[in-house]
Amino acid sequence: MILAVDGGNSKTDVALVAHDGTVVAHARGPLSSPHHLGLDGCLDVLQRLVEQAGLDGRRADIAQVLLAGVDFPEEEAELHAALDRRGWAATTRVGNDTFAVLRAGTERGWGVAITCGAGINCVGVAPDGRHVRFPALGPITGDWGGGFDVGMAGLSAAARSVDGRGPVSRLEKLVPAYFGEETPLAVAHAIHLGRIPQRRVLELAPVVLRAAAGDGVAASIRDRLVDEIVALARATVTRLGLQSEHVEVVVGGGLMRGADSELLGRIESGLRRVGPAIVLRRTTAPPIVGAALLGLDAVGAGPEAQARVRAELGAAVERLERVA
Repeated sequence: MILAVDGGNSKTDVALVAHDGTVVAHARGPLSSPHHLGLDGCLDVLQRLVEQAGLDGRRADIAQVLLAGVDFPEEEAELHAALDRRGWAATTRVGNDTFAVLRAGTERGWGVAITCGAGINCVGVAPDGRHVRFPALGPITGDWGGGFDVGMAGLSAAARSVDGRGPVSRLEKLVPAYFGEETPLAVAHAIHLGRIPQRRVLELAPVVLRAAAGDGVAASIRDRLVDEIVALARATVTRLGLQSEHVEVVVGGGLMRGADSELLGRIESGLRRVGPAIVLRRTTAPPIVGAALLGLDAVGAGPEAQARVRAELGAAVERLERVA
């Protein structure tokens, strides 16, 4: 049995998968990133979900645990040691959750993956196994482009539109309407008082991106997101020396799963300027599928098992999200 974990900045998925790709159990819970919760808080979330999935004291053969907020070697080592003490699996493999997006989006075993969920991150793997990573610690490491950043930019633009500091934008109506408020100031006041949790700002990202089709201010936020994605791809490909290679750039995460053809087309245009053979791949598979596939790779499972876990685990997540 394989224990697969994808823990992000907004939610966590845990799955138990048989060696033939059959999904034995799937559970979802809140964010588990140690960057936000600390290692102990992260492990508490994972423990509850592992119990909910029904591991019931058994040991999996492989635990493939991929988490947001695991960005440095010492963080990987600390998490690995803590998970070994839990005894969930005979062999534990840990890493950043962006590796799940890469595995979910390509069968090549290498390429570039950019995840746009609550935050943004990127990983690159060369054919010879060399890696490029980014710290992804937020503004202190130059990051911009996750759902929270896009949503905050939309809220800020809405406030500046209504009080005259910025250009007029439809966001001044769309943003408060999403939260059932009358004005951007009312939204800000509710966040300030804690009536609306500040993390919910990330829910505004799809509102902003949909508005980009007919609103110049929203379009400028969308274009900044495009520029950031292309910049991550360019930096990664350049550092790996793959500018002339046929490189697949996989984009995934909540924002990219819902991206329209206009947004994807702009990303494609930007990537063509990075290298003539670079191609965009958008994966709609949830990252937990990538974690499960890496676990199956580790036990030597074949294409049939991989296809089964893609179908079954993807359907399990879809059912859960449809109900939610």
